[in-house]
Amino acid sequence: MNHEATFRLIFIAVFALSFSISGYHRHHARKQSGKIPRQAEGKSFIALRLLLAVPLYLAMFAYMINPQWMAWSALPLPAWLHWLGAGLGFAMIPLLYWLFRSLGKNVSETVLTKERHELITHGPYRWIRHPLYTVASIGIFALGLLAANWFMLLMILLIMATLPALVAKEEAQLIEKFGNAYREYMQRTGRFLPRLKS
Repeated sequence: MNHEATFRLIFIAVFALSFSISGYHRHHARKQSGKIPRQAEGKSFIALRLLLAVPLYLAMFAYMINPQWMAWSALPLPAWLHWLGAGLGFAMIPLLYWLFRSLGKNVSETVLTKERHELITHGPYRWIRHPLYTVASIGIFALGLLAANWFMLLMILLIMATLPALVAKEEAQLIEKFGNAYREYMQRTGRFLPRLKS
């Protein structure tokens, strides 16, 4: 088996494991605490998802089905960068499980807060307020390296650039719901990475 086929199989494995973990926990959260329709986020957030997330996922599915469909955006990368992507991808899987397990019924497909939302401050949320965005970004970046595809890497960079706006809306909702408890939580945690103590 050549290296390209190996990296594609690893890509599929990382994608399938991530999708399974996310899907399982999202399904259970919907059963326990309901679902917020995406339309409630507003037109600008829907437009962002259509412009960034949809093309990225289409590119990923195209690569998994037939890599030649994404040959137009192939990027010549050394083998060690592919292997770095594999390592990051597999390292991300247990982190993804940990954070979804910690979130429990609070998992939502939107940046809005559920009616019975709870403030989670355990697991990875003890140090980071939005570890899902961090872990997902690492995972998609890892997939871009595995596929050696500049389009996928560009899309994740663009998505990461929009995260501050998404998080600002999400945190406004959480402050409205939890008040000073969330403000105090913000003081002792980092947004995407652990806060360095002075």
